[in-house]
Amino acid sequence: MPDYRVIADRLAADIAAGRLKPGDRLPPQRRFARRNGIAGSTAARVYGELVRRGLAVGEVGRGTFVRAARPPVEPALAEPGGARVDLELNFCVLPDQPELLAPGLERVVREGLGEALTPIGVRGTAEARAAAARTLARGGWAPDPRRILFTGNGRQAIAAAVSALVPVGGRLGVEAVTYPVVKAIATRLGITLVPLPVDDAGVVPQAVRATDVRVVYLQPTLHNPLGTTMPERRRAELADTVRELDVQVIEDGIYAFLGPDLPPLAPERTTVVDSLSKRLAPGLTVGFAVPPEHLVDRVAAAARSGGWAAGHFAIAAATGWITDGTVESIVDRKRALASARQQLVRERLAGFDIRADPGSYHCWWRLPERWRAETFVAAAGRRGIAITPAAAFAVVPGHAPNAVRLALASASTPTLAAALDVLAALAAGSPEDESVD
Repeated sequence: MPDYRVIADRLAADIAAGRLKPGDRLPPQRRFARRNGIAGSTAARVYGELVRRGLAVGEVGRGTFVRAARPPVEPALAEPGGARVDLELNFCVLPDQPELLAPGLERVVREGLGEALTPIGVRGTAEARAAAARTLARGGWAPDPRRILFTGNGRQAIAAAVSALVPVGGRLGVEAVTYPVVKAIATRLGITLVPLPVDDAGVVPQAVRATDVRVVYLQPTLHNPLGTTMPERRRAELADTVRELDVQVIEDGIYAFLGPDLPPLAPERTTVVDSLSKRLAPGLTVGFAVPPEHLVDRVAAAARSGGWAAGHFAIAAATGWITDGTVESIVDRKRALASARQQLVRERLAGFDIRADPGSYHCWWRLPERWRAETFVAAAGRRGIAITPAAAFAVVPGHAPNAVRLALASASTPTLAAALDVLAALAAGSPEDESVD
């Protein structure tokens, strides 16, 4: 009789090959056991192994469903998949954006392709730093261009900052639910994440006092996944706390351009990380890191040694788009679109517990008690809609809220509206309404 892990491997191969798709229901265990000539206890172990690997989700009395096409190291970091409606990955490309960006690429080719093909350091050029400073300025804060460093994207800017500020074996404070990339970066760098409790206003200052962390990673504006923005009073309290405790801050401003015009938390001790991926497109981006003056060389060295520096062509193209106003024009339209998407959520999901900043491109949905997040995600998947469970963002496994994140940027407005209607009807029902073979 084959080992249960061999059978699980076979099913995992079917999932990876697409023969079993996300949302597909596996046969009841008794039927699976008879079909494969194995004991019921062995079938249970097979299904348990698939759940352990993150490939399936089970619900007592309802069945076991395929969850993903590969074991998800981080569930929210999936590659673009086959779902008809993607509310998991968050990117927005305007219909006419290729035409808006093409002249900038043509300009690089026409005026300086030879130079753009040569190597460039993490500090870019003086022109690029000046342009980036204009784009990153907010809330009366304008970064010193001499402190701006360039990376390939925002994730690489985060990695460089974390690598520079937190030693191997060190501890990094983060919100209890946080951007999944930070969890992956910490694992690869041998860093322990310390979850900081949050309330409706954001990180609780006392939570920082109660730890011995010397560095914190925060998203005070348009938090991902919560979609909320820390009010000014809490910002002031938290800024006083990190100053008093001599704590360094890594502030992720990737979505800040969509939110209120607020400065970094405590600028003199904050490394701001940002990118053009949400402003423009993930396929055409440059990341930015702006450390305090005394940390510039350390973060620059980390970016170089990690292989996280931006390419010369990307920096040249980005500088041109910022300088000629293309970035600002696209950002204005994306702000309007984000606000319209949030209005759509308020209309189509009225009556449900939704949290989001009015200008955010995502929202946090606390599900009705009758639903578990994993079950709801699987049910949505069976309807061709990809959404992300709270477990993808939880720092401590098993301590995820009963919630899901909806990414609102990728789908067209009619597609999003139809998907929200489907999800509203699903949430208004019960898991028991799902038929079981």
